[in-house]
Amino acid sequence: MKNILFTAMLLALFFCAKNSALAQCEAEKYTEKIIGNLPDGTTFLKSYKIDGEGGNKTKIEYPYIFRQNSTYLINIANKDPELKGVVLELYDANRNLIGTSYDASGKKFRPGLGYTCSATGVYYLKFSFEGSKDYCAAAVLLLKK
Repeated sequence: MKNILFTAMLLALFFCAKNSALAQCEAEKYTEKIIGNLPDGTTFLKSYKIDGEGGNKTKIEYPYIFRQNSTYLINIANKDPELKGVVLELYDANRNLIGTSYDASGKKFRPGLGYTCSATGVYYLKFSFEGSKDYCAAAVLLLKK
């Protein structure tokens, strides 16, 4: 009886370890990919890990304070060269949608978006996944000089 319980516990540990290894999001490599190709005249501000935890989290949101008359770029990367599956939406403090990286009518994903801030305040960067089975990406917020 002890052998059966011990074997069952080993099998449970094996499957738990395997599932957690599959769900790992290594967003750092995507962050490095973006930082390695920063456009001229930009300053790195912050990086964001976009971990959908294997599909358990469908939306990830981060706040950031934008300053009036400053231009911000938000670049995204994942394992797909065409960046399929990752959507960025930018909202102002009143939760009004300002822009998105996804063209729903043409079903095209853009590598990010730019925004010249009209009023200082908290803005929300909301990331989600559209038609993707890969729930891992990274984004980098840049200030354009």
